[in-house]
Amino acid sequence: MIEKIDHIGIAVKSIDQSLEYYRDVLGMNLEGCETVESQGVTVAFLNAGNTRLELLEPLSEDSPVAKFISKRGEGIHHLALGVKDIQGRIDEVKAKGIKMINDEPKNGAHNAKVAFLHPKSTGGVLFEFCERDGQGEEH
Repeated sequence: MIEKIDHIGIAVKSIDQSLEYYRDVLGMNLEGCETVESQGVTVAFLNAGNTRLELLEPLSEDSPVAKFISKRGEGIHHLALGVKDIQGRIDEVKAKGIKMINDEPKNGAHNAKVAFLHPKSTGGVLFEFCERDGQGEEH
């Protein structure tokens, strides 16, 4: 079962430059930044009311987010769905014919476990399952 929309990932070339818009123009609060080596990105989380925006800056030219920006430009990258029992959800959707990018959870930002569903199986949308310690609590 999906608990909530955990966050919306937005690919950007530069977090510092993007913050001028999201923080200074829109007035969103920056919750923090961290590097997520397993995903090849630096992330910045912004409070957007009942969800978060996650700005994704690639760490290298060959990271998946850098390739996304090169192909499609900056913009919405993925929709993260908060789940409990991420491995159970992966197994469930695979049994229903959904192709996964990650067959097993990986480490994500804020100690979350994450796994991406392949957009060829989801109508062109890159979805991420995201399981956090204390899922269901406000963060």
